[in-house]
This record gives sequence, C-alpha cells and structure tokens, in this order.
Amino acid sequence: MPTAVGARMQVRNRRAANWSLEAAPWSAKKACAHVLGRLHEWGYRETDVAAAGLTELLVRTAVADGGRRVSVHLADQNRQALIVALPHRPGLAAADTAVLPELTSLGAVSCGTDTADDGRRLWAVLDL
Repeated sequence: MPTAVGARMQVRNRRAANWSLEAAPWSAKKACAHVLGRLHEWGYRETDVAAAGLTELLVRTAVADGGRRVSVHLADQNRQALIVALPHRPGLAAADTAVLPELTSLGAVSCGTDTADDGRRLWAVLDL
C-alpha cells in the first residue's frame, strides 16, 4: 500500500488522512479517536476494537522512541486499512521488530517497521 521514496512516505490512489500529535502519554487515545472517526466516515464500523488496539500500540511505540511529535497516517484500499505511526526522531538504531508479534495478535494481517532518515516507521494493515 505505501510507497517509500527516500525518507518520505507517499500514499496514492486511495482515501487517506493524517494527524500530527505531540509525543505525550495521551497521544495514543487521541490518535485512536481520529482513526476511528475517519474509518466511520468511510463506512467502516465492524473493526473498531482491532483498529483502536493497533493504533494505540503503534502510537505508544512511536512515543516511546522519544521524538517531540508523532504523526499518524491512515489509508484504505480494497477493504483494508493501513495505519502508520512515525516518531520523527532521526538517528534511531536499526528497526526494532519486537512489536510485530503484538500487532499480529491484535489483528494485523500485515505489519512492519523500518528506519529512515526521519525516524522509525511502524505500520499495520487491518482487514475491514
């Protein structure tokens, strides 16, 4: 679903939304509200528990990376949602994959993490 170009992420040919939040303890709950609200606008209501769980874990993990802000990106295609969290903290070591089994247990059909110039990207795909 995403196309990475250098340190930038591009999402094309599908509905998408993004939010920038302060990297704070409350950010995960706020991100969940944004993601669920947009999924509802797009007509998806059946996966609220999984979407909220994935968003919360992605954002909590991004906040723990220590950046000053976190951005959350959401896109849908073919009854799947892509949820991405970025901590915007450059200079992190190689991508930590410890979060991946937990994302899978929360309902991700695909997930990943990588490190780019602008920080670590954490993402999950959820069937809607």
